[in-house]
Amino acid sequence: MARIETLEQLRTVYAQPSELVMKKSIPQLEKHCRRIISLSPMVMVGTSDANGGQDVTPRGGEPGWVRVIDDKTIALPDWPGNNRLDTLRNLLERPNVGLLFLVPGLDETLRINGRVEIRTDEALCKPFETRGKLPKAVLLVTIDEAYLHCAKAFMRSKLWEPEARIDRSTLPSINEMIKDQLSLDGPALPQSEIAPRYEKILY
Repeated sequence: MARIETLEQLRTVYAQPSELVMKKSIPQLEKHCRRIISLSPMVMVGTSDANGGQDVTPRGGEPGWVRVIDDKTIALPDWPGNNRLDTLRNLLERPNVGLLFLVPGLDETLRINGRVEIRTDEALCKPFETRGKLPKAVLLVTIDEAYLHCAKAFMRSKLWEPEARIDRSTLPSINEMIKDQLSLDGPALPQSEIAPRYEKILY
């Protein structure tokens, strides 16, 4: 058997999950979920469009940048990006979202699945004011399930270990890589010039 096409075939390869694993999904936030959210500077946001096309994007800020509204609701500010609007367009078609909260140094993660409203209410945007600027919008997430994810992937990858870090010079700048991918002519910005440009438009 090479290609697996049914759940029955999958279960010949993978064991049944434990009772605890099946029960750990909860329908609301509690103290540990709230604490992880308060410590997390980075969230991976997974969405899909009406045709099943998928997208995962990183969103980040200083710890506390995601706000807990109540046990069933969190709010994520949407700051300026590349204006492709992949995530937001997907949410307009299918308002379902999967979130993965990361905390540097913590191998466990928090997963949240829910439904999103894209809001521009001043009352929602104002608390996120940073450097005198407000987010373009706020993603208001109603939580369907939340659960803690085990550490094995991060232990295998050694993501937070200093020895796992690469020297940035191992790769060309993002501008140089995109130029190569698109076969564009002309000079490309070195990495030393890109970071200062990012800094100017973070918020």
